Amino acid sequence: MRKEIINNRFYESIKDILIKVRGNVYRTINFGMVTAYWNIGRLIVEEEQHGKRKAGYGERLITELSVKLSRDFGKGFDERNLFYMRQFYLSFSKLNALRSELSWTHYRLLMRVENKKARDFYISECVKANWSTRQLERQVYSFYYERLLASKNKIPVKREADIRAKELAVLPEEQIKDPYVLEFLGLQESPSLKESRLEQALIDHLQKFLLELGRGFFFVARQKRISSET
Repeated sequence: MRKEIINNRFYESIKDILIKVRGNVYRTINFGMVTAYWNIGRLIVEEEQHGKRKAGYGERLITELSVKLSRDFGKGFDERNLFYMRQFYLSFSKLNALRSELSWTHYRLLMRVENKKARDFYISECVKANWSTRQLERQVYSFYYERLLASKNKIPVKREADIRAKELAVLPEEQIKDPYVLEFLGLQESPSLKESRLEQALIDHLQKFLLELGRGFFFVARQKRISSET
C-alpha cells in the first residue's frame, strides 16, 4: 500500500480555497437575482404609473406579464412573485443600498418586517453574522429586535439568539438549493439533482452576468480537468 504524501494541513488549505470560492459564486448568483428582481419591480411600477388612469391596470399588467414570463422562464414568475418584486422596489428604492450578502429569500423575509428600524437592524445583523435565511426567519419570528429593545439586560437575549441561530446554520452549497434560486437557474427542484449540474448552471449564469457588466470584467476559464500520469 502506497503511503499518502498529502498531509492534512495541506489538504485543508486547498479545501478552504474551494469552499470560499464556491461561497463567492453562490453570493454572486444570488445578488444577480436580487438586482434582476429589483429592476423588474422598478419597470412594473414605472409602467403602472404610465397607465394609472386606467382602472385595474396594475393588476392586469402583472397578470399578463406573469403569463408571458412563466411561459419563457418558468414558475418563478407567477403573479405572487411579481407582486413581491414590485413591493421589493417600493420597499428598497435605492439599488446601490442593497446588500450583496443577502439573497432574494432574505429580502422576501425582510419585506414582512414593517418597522424600518427593525428591518435595518435585521439587515445589519444578517450581514455581520452571515445569517442564512433560516436563521433570519427564526430571529424575525421570535421578535428578536423587539425583545432586545425591551430588555434592560441584553446579554442573555443576545446569547440565546446566537445559540438558536447556530442550530440553524447551513453550508453555502445548501443555500443554493433554495427553490427560488433553482427556479432562477431554470432547474427543477429534485432530490436527485446532482452537484455538478448545479455548479454548471452557476458557472453559466455567472459568465453571462459578468459579460453583461461590460469591459473591465473577465471570466476565467471554466473548470479544467488536468490528468497526469506518473
